[in-house]
Amino acid sequence: MARPGPSSASDADAVEAALAGRQAGFAALMEAHRSAVFRMVHGHLGNEADALDVTQESFVAAFMALRRYDPARPFRAWILRIALNKCHDWARRRKVRRFFAFALPIEDAAGVADAGGDPEQALASQREVAHIHAAIAALPDALKEPLLLCAVEGLSQEEAASVLGISRKAVETRIYRGRQKLSHLSEG
Repeated sequence: MARPGPSSASDADAVEAALAGRQAGFAALMEAHRSAVFRMVHGHLGNEADALDVTQESFVAAFMALRRYDPARPFRAWILRIALNKCHDWARRRKVRRFFAFALPIEDAAGVADAGGDPEQALASQREVAHIHAAIAALPDALKEPLLLCAVEGLSQEEAASVLGISRKAVETRIYRGRQKLSHLSEG
């Protein structure tokens, strides 16, 4: 299911305003695309705190490179490509840190108790969501990225192919294989 996004006309206006130095342009682009970038990054990394950091890095990089943006392409596809690159950078940095630290990074606390609802049900739901995020994050990038772009962000296979620089058929195949791997993980 495609998520509604801003029209390319409003993106073009926001980019023009941002390039002219008007804060409203930057704010409009952030507002229009922040959730999509965060969802895709969170699905890629599997950790909310890291996803927030990488989302912020993605927008900073996009705004620094805004003059190189091609208005003939959808802004969302452009910012998602930047975010994927930032996810790859984050993964490389994490491997280096682990190598030198010889320890896993300390994870955030499980969360603060919710005053509403059944605590056992909430915990089970939270565990299931964490399990899903971990399963998606564990997929190889080649399978994870098309799955996140199409299934989570609602991009068409053609749009995902453009973002990833691969054919539409490759996107279709990778989504199929990613879903197969996820179903095997849930059976086990």
